[in-house]
Amino acid sequence: MLDIAEELDRWVSQGRDFAVATVVAVGGSAPRQPGAALAVDTEGTAIGSVSGGCVEGAVYELCRQALADGETVLERFGYSDEDAFAVGLTCGGVIDVLVTPVRGTDPAGPVVASALSAAARGEAAALARIVSGPGEMRGRAMVVRPDGSYEGGFGGHPELDRTVVGEAGALLDAGRTGTVEIGEQGSRCGAPLTVLVESSVPPPRMIVFGAIDFAAALVRVGKFLGHHVTVCDARPVFATAARFPEADEVVVEWPHRYLERTEVDARTVLCVLTHDAKFDVPLLRLALRLPVAYVGAMGSRRTHLDRNERLRAVGVTELELARLCSPIGLDLGARTPEETALSIAAEIVANRRGGSGVSLTGAHIPIHHDARPEPTGRIGSVA
Repeated sequence: MLDIAEELDRWVSQGRDFAVATVVAVGGSAPRQPGAALAVDTEGTAIGSVSGGCVEGAVYELCRQALADGETVLERFGYSDEDAFAVGLTCGGVIDVLVTPVRGTDPAGPVVASALSAAARGEAAALARIVSGPGEMRGRAMVVRPDGSYEGGFGGHPELDRTVVGEAGALLDAGRTGTVEIGEQGSRCGAPLTVLVESSVPPPRMIVFGAIDFAAALVRVGKFLGHHVTVCDARPVFATAARFPEADEVVVEWPHRYLERTEVDARTVLCVLTHDAKFDVPLLRLALRLPVAYVGAMGSRRTHLDRNERLRAVGVTELELARLCSPIGLDLGARTPEETALSIAAEIVANRRGGSGVSLTGAHIPIHHDARPEPTGRIGSVA
């Protein structure tokens, strides 16, 4: 439900009761991933989506029922072979949906409200809820923060909360949402529990080096993809807020010096559009040694070969060079700044999700896939 936290936080502040349906697990070619949510208030207002339209009507009615009886339920939706027009996923996938009432009088209400508030403010937090297990435990919730502190709890065996805090903290560190299977005594002992952990983390960073017209188009696409976008260039006449009104920040500084002092992580993408050796070489020498998700550099193939030789001359290894996406972007035949930005964004998404970049038409490959291996003991996790 944290994917619609801003709207739900507003509902909480207005004192509105609601029920929320959250995708817990998916199978096959399901349109939404774990964590996707649909919420319905007592007036019948609906926000969000769990299936892109396939089963929204049925889930809406489940939410209305949960508001009426206060019960948490887990429902599975899939394709109906007997009747293609029946309630189901005509794409052939299967989704498990957890429907939970969130009311001011419910014990878990304040815990959920705290998670929604943190997510709406852009703070890192994980919301853990029991999906399956003993009936009396279903619907209980816990909020876990990066420092290991938490609110709420599941009750029962004292080790259970500690185990869930550790598992939720690991998923939060990775910025991932998924389910964890543990025993009700906090290990593999006792009745099995399935716990959904939803992670809310600040937007991933996109840092665009080079205040050129291609950068302006890339900023717009980066924002569309949900990045916090920074433009950096050493030339004050070009690096201005007026030229990049959609950027979150515009920095006038030598690129490598800015990168030395700014915070990056495993989700950060770095796009080097300067194609000028005096900027590129010191910048890429540093960038290729940082634990970031993507490093791409613009330039012709001749520029690319020359730049690689310059990088080798300053000590960049072949293994480090292998991380560089250059020339930047996928082969779309792009010409304009907007087309080039789309090409770069496509490569970033393919790199993140493990896509091949080939046309899906006639290709016998999965439509949805993720480049990163699942953490041990977790199922159905997604970025």
